[in-house]
Amino acid sequence: MSPFKGQTGLKRVLNAAGYSLDGLRAAFTGEAAFRQLVLLNAILIPLSFFLDVSRGERALMIGACLLALIVELLNSAVEAAIDRISLERHPLSKNAKDMGSAAQFTALTLITAVWATILLG
Repeated sequence: MSPFKGQTGLKRVLNAAGYSLDGLRAAFTGEAAFRQLVLLNAILIPLSFFLDVSRGERALMIGACLLALIVELLNSAVEAAIDRISLERHPLSKNAKDMGSAAQFTALTLITAVWATILLG
């Protein structure tokens, strides 16, 4: 068993929630892209409740928006880990960061495709 593993049971859940909140706080304060996505979500998610769409369509619209936040958190985590290892330019570091960026671009494309398909379809 790993010496880095923490508590079990409710204590573990509470610790995990605290770590998650710390991660959200770090992303919000340190990542402009995350703040922009939070703003986009703050507009699009409430807007979805005023549109004449089915519950399933609304769920897809909201899910696509939340997925982009998840992808941005993972992208930021990859970038932080790469920068922690070394700030030196390296082709593998560039690839990792570019792939994270591509994942975010794909998530934003998904938002556009889902919303356009539902609203224009």
